[in-house]
Amino acid sequence: MNARQRTWGRRAVAAGAAALALGVTPTAIASATPAPAHSSSSAAIAGSTAKHTGHAKPTIVLVHGAWADASSFAPVTTRLQHDGYNVLNAPNPLRGLASDAASVAAFVDQATTGPVVLVGHSYGGAVITNSALQTPQVKALVYIDAFAPDAGESAVDLASAKPGSALAGPIESVFDAVQDPSSPQGDPDLYVKRALFAEAFAGRLPSTVGRALAASETPIAAGAVQEKSGQPAWKTLPSWFLIGTADQVIPAAEQQAMATRAHGRVETVKAGHLSMLETPAAVTTIVERAAASVR
Repeated sequence: MNARQRTWGRRAVAAGAAALALGVTPTAIASATPAPAHSSSSAAIAGSTAKHTGHAKPTIVLVHGAWADASSFAPVTTRLQHDGYNVLNAPNPLRGLASDAASVAAFVDQATTGPVVLVGHSYGGAVITNSALQTPQVKALVYIDAFAPDAGESAVDLASAKPGSALAGPIESVFDAVQDPSSPQGDPDLYVKRALFAEAFAGRLPSTVGRALAASETPIAAGAVQEKSGQPAWKTLPSWFLIGTADQVIPAAEQQAMATRAHGRVETVKAGHLSMLETPAAVTTIVERAAASVR
């Protein structure tokens, strides 16, 4: 690691940069995906799926988090499709907050018609916060164990706002940094250390799944987690928040604080950071509640 990378690490990770998002990668889907039937550890959520009557259903656009890809939402996608929704996964390049948000907005504008419900997991929440105001098709936001920044806040800022992240610590003990020659010098790709990854992100899933996830990380550019948010879409769009009470990446208390200031509708579920895998029926239900509000 060069001196510029270490300088970034001492500034950002010491402030809590590690408390960022991931979903899951393709190698873990086969062993982690439950059957499509609606069931959840939270019976109250799973038993109250909202249904559309008399209106065309909106398109559901899913945005994955850092150290992940679109397959992080595979169990949820299956359920939503079973319930008759058109579901798309938007690209999230993980290169910078503004550019990632622009990619999602362009996808919504060009790949969908009609109203859209935009769903983000973890860092993907910061992305939908910044992309939704760029396209008039988005009518509702859903945050799944996610960041919902205000203007001028970064993921680093929010990660350190409340104690409890298992990943807060010196960069040398949390991340492996790889300087891609095609990226600006001093803005390395970050990988969560494999030994730490399984416990922090997938400790409530089978150990085989955790190991597969750790071996399959998609990195995020260091600069993306420091980039300040623009004006947040949650100030003008209705929002829903699903909070995993056992989340070791973004502490539940911080998720609740973000939901409260957004005047969001909140559901909690006994799950860690990867509620899409642990309790996909609960995630499906809150997405469908948001969709049912769209007219």
